[in-house]
Amino acid sequence: MHAPIDCDLHPTVPGLPALLPHLDPIWRETAIRRGLDELVPIAYPANAPITVRADWRGEGGQGAGTAGRLAAEAMAPFGTGTAILNCLYGAQVLFSDDLAAAFCRALNDWVAATFLDRNPAFRASIVVPMTNAELAVDEIERRAPDRRFVQVLLLVGGEIPAGRRTNWPIYACAERHGLPVGIHAGSLYRHPTTPVGWATTFTEDYVSQATAFASALTSLVAEGVFAKFPALTVVLLESGVSWLPAHLWRLTKFWKGLRSEIPWVTDPPTTLVRERVRLTLQPFDAPPDPAHVSRLIDHLGSDEMLLFSTDYPHWQFDGAAALPDGLDPGLARKIMVDNPLKTYPRLRETAP
Repeated sequence: MHAPIDCDLHPTVPGLPALLPHLDPIWRETAIRRGLDELVPIAYPANAPITVRADWRGEGGQGAGTAGRLAAEAMAPFGTGTAILNCLYGAQVLFSDDLAAAFCRALNDWVAATFLDRNPAFRASIVVPMTNAELAVDEIERRAPDRRFVQVLLLVGGEIPAGRRTNWPIYACAERHGLPVGIHAGSLYRHPTTPVGWATTFTEDYVSQATAFASALTSLVAEGVFAKFPALTVVLLESGVSWLPAHLWRLTKFWKGLRSEIPWVTDPPTTLVRERVRLTLQPFDAPPDPAHVSRLIDHLGSDEMLLFSTDYPHWQFDGAAALPDGLDPGLARKIMVDNPLKTYPRLRETAP
């Protein structure tokens, strides 16, 4: 029997010096000469307690930056057998395409050396520069031969909507290598994180991520990404769940009236999303009542869409209760094992 598979776990870069040995000399010198400081506060605001659970705060208030600590804190308590590392460091936010690509390379190499080489239970996503598809493809091609990398990682808030053809080379390359594309909560901060302007609190930013995911998903459907790349799977990471049923109802309703505008969308968006899109479980934003949880899953219309995750080290729940209460044991197994194995082809090669 397969052990649970955690599809969204975040190692912490302990500091910029950890990445410097993995930068090419010219970019290492550039980083030092420009006085680049830490990029990690972009992903983990120091004064936002939700970013790192209290009992997971190590030195400097950070989550795990070593393989041993990550396995002990993020895997052992949940009986996890395989974990996909999605490293959030801010490498993509740099305005220089070349510098962003250099930091993404360094970040991927650091993850490989620090975690993948030291624990066979770890897998990882390929972090790519989002503002230059050519450079993103170069990084996918560089890292894809390493079968321990099982996904391509993007942030939900970019410069342009996710479905625009500028991004299609990324999707084509991912599909060619059999890699799902994971779209994670976060932003390049080129635009406000809300559709009505810049927020002033982390609360607003965090809650508004659901709006960003809805917009990204609509773009992927309407622009024809799923039609162009029929073997591509998209995973929404840390997106929440409760917003999706109502959004799909609205999207499908208007598609029926406006489908002549997007003739490449031949199937109802509800059907398309249920077949091609997956969502990680945490943060699970449904009411705690098991009856309400069951109703939400019924509204999703598929028991194959949810993937187990702890979202370590974020503070989404206390203790080891990463699964909602009241799940049928068969559904719990699907969420924790069967669905991840179907979603990530490379996991089927080696997952314990």
